[in-house]
Amino acid sequence: MNAAQRSRDLEALAGGAQVDVLVVGGGITGAGVALDAASRGLSVALLERGDLATGTSRWSSKLVHGGLRYLATGQVGVAWESARERGLLLRRIAPHLVSPLPFVIPLGERLNHRKGAETRVGLALGDGLRAASGVSGRDLPRTGRISAHEARALVPGLRTGTLRGALLQWDGRLEDDARLVVAVARTAEALGARVVTRARVTALHGDGAAAVDELTGTAFQVRARHVVNATGVWAQSLAPDVQLRPSRGAHLVLDAAALGHPRAAVNVPVPGLRGRWVFAIPASDGLVVAGITDDEHDGPPEDAPRPTAADEAFLREALAPAFAGGIPDDAVVGRYAGLRPLLHAEGATHDVSRRHAILQDAATGALTLVGGKLTTYRRMAQDAVDRLTDVPCRTATLPLLGAAGPRPTAARDAAHERLLRRFGTEAGAVAALAAERPALLEPLAPGVPALGVEVLWARERELALTAEDVLDRRLRLDLHEARRAAAAERVGELLAEPAPAASAA
Repeated sequence: MNAAQRSRDLEALAGGAQVDVLVVGGGITGAGVALDAASRGLSVALLERGDLATGTSRWSSKLVHGGLRYLATGQVGVAWESARERGLLLRRIAPHLVSPLPFVIPLGERLNHRKGAETRVGLALGDGLRAASGVSGRDLPRTGRISAHEARALVPGLRTGTLRGALLQWDGRLEDDARLVVAVARTAEALGARVVTRARVTALHGDGAAAVDELTGTAFQVRARHVVNATGVWAQSLAPDVQLRPSRGAHLVLDAAALGHPRAAVNVPVPGLRGRWVFAIPASDGLVVAGITDDEHDGPPEDAPRPTAADEAFLREALAPAFAGGIPDDAVVGRYAGLRPLLHAEGATHDVSRRHAILQDAATGALTLVGGKLTTYRRMAQDAVDRLTDVPCRTATLPLLGAAGPRPTAARDAAHERLLRRFGTEAGAVAALAAERPALLEPLAPGVPALGVEVLWARERELALTAEDVLDRRLRLDLHEARRAAAAERVGELLAEPAPAASAA
């Protein structure tokens, strides 16, 4: 996928080529629908008004989780679906991007003996879901209790004080949510889907949609037998009858050094709010993601909503007692928030069901897919495409690009280690871009882990059209404000280089 291919796909669609399925939206849901439909042999076009993963899909907690929190609110079906999809991603679909992550739940003042016992029961139910979903204890170990010393070994910055031990639970960690979206979209494209970014759909109609090429301002029509509106919190702009109640999940990005470089996540209850927890999750590149809030979002949807001062204060105050040094000001290196496309319902947003819904417009026949969450994107897509064809779904056993094939047993150095965990079996092809220019395997700037080869790969294989696409959604430097600023000039220089003749053909 690159600019030249985008032009060819756009020309074909604008020229009247009809597709079986038009997908509107280039987040994880839209990419998932495009992949599911293409894998069943349907002709597919995906139109996205911005870049892949522009909106909600890149603002997750970077988890592929088993849905344990949903058991507490009685959403057993959602919890089971989450556990099953986590297993599929972990073992077959994207094992290069999803890995087991230990969670430490400190036993102390916030979790006295009674609350600790209640929590252990809930975790045991989660173990049951894991086992029933076919995930072995080797892939995700059973919940257990560890000593205070063992907890500190996993999380050196943990406050000891009244600590009498901890519960140890396992879940799935996602290397990068935007990278998952790109991998799904590229796999769909490899199966024949046309993926066109910077193409804004302005209206849906009975046999397709009206759209505008955002790069030229040219209006065009797309002919399609079926249309799926997968635009998330923007769904109402194309389907006015759909009633949504978006909620905002805010996160802080912390310097791992300030928390003692934890090797496990920390999960603690919020005092006075039953069923509410906050966490600090070790991410790659020396970062920790802290979250999460769950509050109703007022106002229009945004691509990159920012946490409020109240959000930041809540997260820091809730997490600080778990760490010996609290959460100092200089530990916060980034901030972000994401909007969940929840169907309208009464009650607090954290109690609203996360079950997805498929709604059909009476006038156009278009399907609108809302609700759900990143972990269950594949099942959401399956349910939508099941409405369009009798051909059986294949995606439960279909690895994404980078997930299948021979893999090195170990990385040669830090650069190759980074490429392996972000590109899987394609890491060698990415590294090969530096065959005649070894400097491309060096960091883009001091203190920035991203490499020059990633910029060129993003342009030639991942449909990155601008420096912002590369910085924010391929390299994910948007998570660390100082790193983004340091790398911006070098990214611009690399993108200004002429593209290889083969990629422009």
